[in-house]
Amino acid sequence: MSLKHAVLLVLACLILSACFLKPYKVPIQQGNFLDPAVIAKLKPGMTRSQVKFLLGTPLITDPFHPERWDYVYYVDNEWQKPKDVRRLSLLFEGDKLKQAKTNVPEPDAGGKQGAALTTR
Repeated sequence: MSLKHAVLLVLACLILSACFLKPYKVPIQQGNFLDPAVIAKLKPGMTRSQVKFLLGTPLITDPFHPERWDYVYYVDNEWQKPKDVRRLSLLFEGDKLKQAKTNVPEPDAGGKQGAALTTR
């Protein structure tokens, strides 16, 4: 095999390998990180300021429904399928926490999705 053939073979291998390589994509995180241990600390009757201290400012506050706060955490990672989307909806009665609904697994649920936290 001549030098010319060897160079063409190496060049062809490099070009073909470039077709299968993907550039690194940085994971995109948006919203409030919802830690199951922190969500477990929510108790009925907590004030809005106590909830805000615990969880941070809500991502969504609807002007037409001021008694509802929504927290959303979203991670778009190329290697993680399905994408990690966590939601927490809090309902207040006046200034007191009445009910919380979430799809974040409880810390002791073994990763079970769909856990609902209901306060009364």
